[in-house]
Amino acid sequence: MDLLGSIMNSMDKPPSLSENEKILLKKRKQELERRQNEEKEKLKRFKDRVESKLISHFQDQNNMNLKFDPMDKVCRSIVHELAESCGLLSFAFGIDGVDRYIRIYRKDHPPCEDELAARRRGEPWNEEIRHRLIEKRKLELEEEREASTNKKQKKFIPNSNYKDKYAHLIGQDAALKAAKKTETNKSYGFVPSENKKDVRSIEQTMADIKAKKQLKLNSTEPIESSTNLPP
Repeated sequence: MDLLGSIMNSMDKPPSLSENEKILLKKRKQELERRQNEEKEKLKRFKDRVESKLISHFQDQNNMNLKFDPMDKVCRSIVHELAESCGLLSFAFGIDGVDRYIRIYRKDHPPCEDELAARRRGEPWNEEIRHRLIEKRKLELEEEREASTNKKQKKFIPNSNYKDKYAHLIGQDAALKAAKKTETNKSYGFVPSENKKDVRSIEQTMADIKAKKQLKLNSTEPIESSTNLPP
């Protein structure tokens, strides 16, 4: 501690300000405070003016939106905040630092996606353009439906005739016969019950087979026993 104290005491103290420098520093501080107060007062007046404009404009039910002139980021944030507090929608368009502006809308009449896209591209927008886009979409939808219907109804047409493909191999007449559509014989493999000779039931058939087997066994038993007799 003694060493540290001796080092601190040996260091040169910062030069003290002269009276003129103190007065100049005080004036600069006062000027800064004055500018800050002026900026606050300016923003307050701007806020009051915008709020009054929003209320008076949207009191008329025929007014659906309101456009503001391009402004800086601080002023835009104030407009967005006031629009939200008044129950309105706010959107910013344009390039920041160049021509970015705000447009306010009623919540019950918000902008459509087409309008937002057009304004973001810097293109004009009005009711005539909106109706023109609606009619264009209707026409495109009808064309798609018509094209889909025609595609379903269109029959397949082969690129070549099937009978001509083999005409050079087996002749024109034979190829024509080979290309004819064949139909399956639906009666193939089926025998009507009235044409069957055996009209016995399954149970009766099984019983007859069993009886035949038993008869065959009985007929072979004497032969087998006779072979065991001495000569």
